[in-house]
Amino acid sequence: MTVDWVSLAVLGAAALGVVNILDSHLIFRRMPSFRAFLLLVGAIMLVYGLVVFYLFPLPEDVGTWPLVVAVTSGVVRMASVTIMLYTLRTEEVSRVIPVFHIYPVFVAIMAVPLLGEMLSSLQWLAIVIVVAGAVMVSAKRKPGGTTTWLGKSFLLLFGAGLLMAIADVASKYALDYISFWNMYWVSAFCMSGIFLLISLRPQVLRELGNMRRRSSSMGLLALNETLAVTGIILIFWAMENGPVSLVSTITGSRPIFVLVFALILSRFRSGFLLEGQSGKGTLALRLIATAMIVGGIAIIYLA
Repeated sequence: MTVDWVSLAVLGAAALGVVNILDSHLIFRRMPSFRAFLLLVGAIMLVYGLVVFYLFPLPEDVGTWPLVVAVTSGVVRMASVTIMLYTLRTEEVSRVIPVFHIYPVFVAIMAVPLLGEMLSSLQWLAIVIVVAGAVMVSAKRKPGGTTTWLGKSFLLLFGAGLLMAIADVASKYALDYISFWNMYWVSAFCMSGIFLLISLRPQVLRELGNMRRRSSSMGLLALNETLAVTGIILIFWAMENGPVSLVSTITGSRPIFVLVFALILSRFRSGFLLEGQSGKGTLALRLIATAMIVGGIAIIYLA
């Protein structure tokens, strides 16, 4: 049976778009600290990873090198996600996610020396469009007419995008030898292990013990991580059945979902996110910039 990897990638991007919105809300509004958030996420990811590990063990004939690549992919992906989550502490989600999702461009660039692919002049032009869109989306107009940028956060997100591209390329290699279920639990163990190592401290446990609205916050976090697991598995499934460059390009549509979800939530739940602080000019700029990013990424492979 032929797997519709395009639909899987789109659904995965949409699910992770919701996750990014909830991540921002939880970090800004619910969690007592960033480490407390990482501790809970790490614990939930460990549980999910153990369940999938039990249900889907490794193939008997898998070699050592594919496992090394899979673990490397998981560690690099974890580093990328951690940088992105760290940036969400201080920046609005509709500014962070579009810049982070320039990483399919890096996948395209790496495909030239690693996979022997060639980029046309139109595809290189698309890369310029995507980078320009990333710069635009990080801009914010102040009432006085001045423009501010993400600054240091922009560079951090650029680095996070590069790490995510490396992780995707490595994952595609590993998926030739192991299933997408195996790839998921390898990544989950890497992520949960590092998150717990960073955040498992007595002070963090005390913060969680004194947390307000604990039941509702825990329920929202559990829902969020379930969506995250679903989105990650869908994308690995798509990656197993389709070219990694195209899958990464499709998942680059996530900023559209994030921006739309953020605008809807800000309209009906003014305290849910910080997006209500943006004026019409800034929102229009972000819409144009997000369209540039997604459109540029699409051109890379449609040209």
